[in-house]
Formats: sequence, C-alpha cells, structure tokens
Amino acid sequence: MTSQYNSKENSDKVNKRAFAIGDIQGCYDEFMQLLDKIKFEPSSDELWIAGDLINRGPKSLETLNYIYSIKSSVKVVLGNHDLHFLAVASGARQKKKSDSFNNIFEFSGADNLIHWLQQQPLIHHDQKRGYAMVHAGIPPQWDISTSKAYADEVQQVLTSEQSKEFYEHMYGNHPDTWSDSLVGMERLRTITNYFTRMRFCTKNGQVDLINKHDPTHSPSGYKPWFEFKSQLSHEKIIFGHWASLMGKVTTPNIFGVDTGCVWGEHLTALKLDSDKCYRQKSNQVKNHK
Repeated sequence: MTSQYNSKENSDKVNKRAFAIGDIQGCYDEFMQLLDKIKFEPSSDELWIAGDLINRGPKSLETLNYIYSIKSSVKVVLGNHDLHFLAVASGARQKKKSDSFNNIFEFSGADNLIHWLQQQPLIHHDQKRGYAMVHAGIPPQWDISTSKAYADEVQQVLTSEQSKEFYEHMYGNHPDTWSDSLVGMERLRTITNYFTRMRFCTKNGQVDLINKHDPTHSPSGYKPWFEFKSQLSHEKIIFGHWASLMGKVTTPNIFGVDTGCVWGEHLTALKLDSDKCYRQKSNQVKNHK
C-alpha cells in the first residue's frame, strides 16, 4: 500500500503545472501580472523562483510577503540579493544606498519572513522532473550530487547559530577557484559565490566575479559557466542572475530566466516540461544592467 501511495504522490507532483521565474527583485506588479498571464493557481500549480526575490525594485515587502503566503506551492533558491538582505537583517552588514528592502524591517511580520527566507537552499533539484535550479550557476567540475552536498554545507551554517559569522565573512572574490582542501569560511564563501554570483569561469572553475556583460565580452580565457563540458549534460538547469543574457542561452538543457525586469526589460516564466517561456513587460525605467 505504501509503495502504491508514494507512486501516486510522485505522479501527481510531476503532472502539476510548474513554472520557473527569474529575478523578481521586488518588481511585485509585474510579478502579479505574469502570474495572471500564466493563470497560476497556488492550490494546483508549483512556482519555482531562481533567487533574488527582493531588492532594487520598488516593492520588496509585497513580493516577499506574497511568496511567503503561498510558500507551500513555492520552491525558492537564495540569490546574492537575498543573502545580502539576510546579512543586513542579522546586523552583520550595513544597508547600501541602492538597497530597497527597508520596508520589510518595518513590517510587523518581518521576523517570520526573515526566518523563512533563511531556511531556503542554494539549489533545488527535482529528480522526477529532471530539473535543477540555482541562482547563478554550477561550476563545470561539479555534478548534481556534489552540488547538493556543497549547498547543504552552506545551508547548515545559515540555519545555525553561526549564521551571523558566515554573513560577516560572506563578501569577497577570493578564493576564486574551488579546491577540496578549502576549509572554514573560505570554503563556504567559495561555494556561495559559485551558486549566487558566477557568470564567467575558466575550464578549471576559476571565476571572474567582476564582469557582468553578455558572452560577447568574455574575459580572455573565460567563458560562460554553462559553455564548458561538464557533468551536468543529463540535467536541465535553470538559473537567473545574468540579466544581460536576456535569457539567450544556446547550450542544450540550460535555461536562463533573468531577463532584466528591474532594469526595464521583462519578467520571464519558464513552463517546466514544455520549456515554453512567458514574458511580462517591465514597468521600471530602462537602465544599464
């Protein structure tokens, strides 16, 4: 009986409609318009969000509060802006002039939102569907199993009493290459940078964390992380973070869903299984990414 029940549960899960949305960054109005466009129903559909739920856009509180309200229907991975918000919330970092999440701290339910967000992982993997989702990318040397293990190392610290110490050491571009010998905060920072900040890297996984341009401006010796031969060829990978790509990824099975809504472009929803994209025009003023 248990086996039959589990089989039905897995089948129902795969048969659910599921959509992956890129960096919302507080663009709540466009988010709602896009959900209307895809006729999203929290009671029967599943929503995947590829990090950077908040910051830079005008309605971070509304965005985070809504996602929290449908949390049982949502899969979220943390992005660099989400981690920065958590660092500020912990007191480990000061708010930047460009940050637009201060109204979250003024909200009566802020503690619940912060606690929930801090529980979210750096990678989500759905084996039945054959998709994995991260915010920025996965280096060529890692397979899904390895990636999940490293992401779990960070999540364990994020949900522990060491979280503030982690936030204090999270910022920085070095080490810029993975090594199994890395330990402590340097190891956790490197894992976090791969998952939440990477765009370009070398074949041995050395990252350039400065260049935000599209692939036509690749630094010498570097390519987009997804263009290297890797151990991910049998997985479909969804990522955000890289607005200047505008979702244009030619590598099979790799899907970029950050299309620069906060910069005045679009918000994109990818329908899993069919890989069809839906877009909502941004209400924001066009700006440089």
